[in-house]
Amino acid sequence: MERLSNICKPVAQKTPGNQREANEKIQDERLRPTQETTDEATTDQKVSAGEALDRRNIWEPSVYYALGKESFHFAGHDISIRESIDTYGALIWPGAVALCQFLENNQRQVSLMDKAVLEIGAGTGLLSIVASLLGAWVTATDLPDILSNLTFNLLRNTKGRSRYTPQVAALSWGQDLERDFPHASHHYDYVLAADVVYHHSCLEELLGTMRHFCRPGSRTTLLWANKVRFQSDLRFTESFASSFNTSLLAELPQQEVRIYKATVKE
Repeated sequence: MERLSNICKPVAQKTPGNQREANEKIQDERLRPTQETTDEATTDQKVSAGEALDRRNIWEPSVYYALGKESFHFAGHDISIRESIDTYGALIWPGAVALCQFLENNQRQVSLMDKAVLEIGAGTGLLSIVASLLGAWVTATDLPDILSNLTFNLLRNTKGRSRYTPQVAALSWGQDLERDFPHASHHYDYVLAADVVYHHSCLEELLGTMRHFCRPGSRTTLLWANKVRFQSDLRFTESFASSFNTSLLAELPQQEVRIYKATVKE
C-alpha cells in the first residue's frame, strides 16, 4: 500500500489504544454524517494503526525499525514476504491476500498468462509476486522509499520461478503520469490495486491515476480489492462508480473485503 509523500501526507500516526474501543468508535463514525472532521481523521488513523499492529503481533522491538516475515502459498509456490512496521506500504493488508486468492482460484475468469500487468501501491509486493507466478509480465509501483523492500521481495520470490522478470518503478499518485507513463508506450491489460483506499488525502489523485491507466479505448481492466473501513471508503466507491463500469466480483463479509472489476466509461 502506498505510503504518502509530503505533498499528500496522512494524519500523523499515533500509537493505537484499546482495539475494542477503537472499533466501537469507527462503528459510531459510520452512523454519523459523512462530513470530515479532525476527530474522525484521528479515529480513522488509530483504527488503521491498530489493524497494522494486529497484522503482526510477533515483531521484536527495535530502536530503528521492526521487521517481520509472512509466509504464503500461492500458485504452487511458497512465498516469503519481508515486512516493516515503519510504513503502511511495508505491511500486507487483507485486500492483497483476498485478491491473490481470487486470482489463483479464478484463472479461467481472469487469466494473467502473458498479460501486461501494472500494480499501483504495490507495498510489499505480494500481489505482484502472485501475478508473476501466474504468468504475467508485471510492473510493480509505489513511492520511492518503498521500492527497496518491494524489489527485495519480488526478486526473492520470483527468480527462477516466473515466466517474466517483474519490473519495479516509482509512482506517486497523480504526479507526472504522462511524463513517466506515457500512453504511447505504456499499455497494460490489467491494473491491480489492493487496499489503496483508506484514510488519506490523495483519493482524488488515486482516482485520476486509475483513469490514466484505464483511459477510454485502452481496453485495460482494473481489479481492485479493498477492505471497507471508513465512510471515506464508501464515498470513494461512489466517485469510482461514476468514472468506471463496475461489477462486484467477490465479497468476503468476515474480512469486510470487496473485489471489483472495472473498465473506464467512454
